[in-house]
Amino acid sequence: MESFPDIMRHVLTHSVGDTLYLIPFLFATYLLMEWLEHKTGGKTEAAIRRAGAAGPIAGALLGVVPQCGFSAVAATLWAGRVITLGTLFAVFLSTSDEMLPIFIAEQVPLDVILKILGAKVVIGMVMGFVVDAAVRIARRESKKLRIHELCEQDNCGCNGDCATCEESPELAYDFEHDEDHDHDHEHGSIVRSALRHTLRVAVFIFVITIVLNGVLEVVGEDVLADFLGSNPVLSVFGSALVGLVPNCAASIVIAQLYVEGALGSGAMLAGLLVSAGVGLLVLVRTNRRVRENLMVIVALYAMGVSWGLVVNALGIVF
Repeated sequence: MESFPDIMRHVLTHSVGDTLYLIPFLFATYLLMEWLEHKTGGKTEAAIRRAGAAGPIAGALLGVVPQCGFSAVAATLWAGRVITLGTLFAVFLSTSDEMLPIFIAEQVPLDVILKILGAKVVIGMVMGFVVDAAVRIARRESKKLRIHELCEQDNCGCNGDCATCEESPELAYDFEHDEDHDHDHEHGSIVRSALRHTLRVAVFIFVITIVLNGVLEVVGEDVLADFLGSNPVLSVFGSALVGLVPNCAASIVIAQLYVEGALGSGAMLAGLLVSAGVGLLVLVRTNRRVRENLMVIVALYAMGVSWGLVVNALGIVF
């Protein structure tokens, strides 16, 4: 039995090496993502606002594009009733937050990444249309725009005249002044924003890797794999619960555990389906109807768990 100092030395050595190895891949990926969002962010938002009844299709397709703040944009648009509830779910379910950078950095095979992204897009579309159909049958969702409410609560600069906001719903929430939004467009520094994002995620990865390596050193990789393998249902519920954490750390944890082989396909998919990043935070901030927000969060969790259990039951492996 190794002594505690020896175990810590091994854990730190492996964790530092694993993290440093990923940084160049992370930076390259985030640089591309920042450039993509800088060039297409406005067009993407406009496209989903014009989608109408086809909102879930547009939401799922646009949500899967690696843009950091699109789930937050969708949350704001739904709070103003510019998009449907089904479109909001489509965006949340297809958004992967930090999954793609982690998978690319870990050199996960391209076909595996495409299968996972494809599954999230299809599930987002299906559930989006199901939700919109259910809302129409129940006749519960108001079609009245609530943009003026967002203007009043966030002081977007309409000065009491919300005609401007109705033409430009994005004014209802100023993401460039939100501390959780990592874009640095105001200073025109895509490189600096990508570097900041890379360093922040690298810190999360380092901490998570220390914990995971520590568990593997003490418990043993075979024991951990046997435990998770013998509790596939429990792992689905737990992974989806972690995915609800409105922070990039959630998807990082899930992606890392999947890459390490500690999570199966069902648990991984359940967690990543509900990993909407800061979208949930923005939803709570912009939509002041607490009951509606709770219903969205509970429904999102139920969808993630349900699809994770389906994947396990069918024996699907990505």
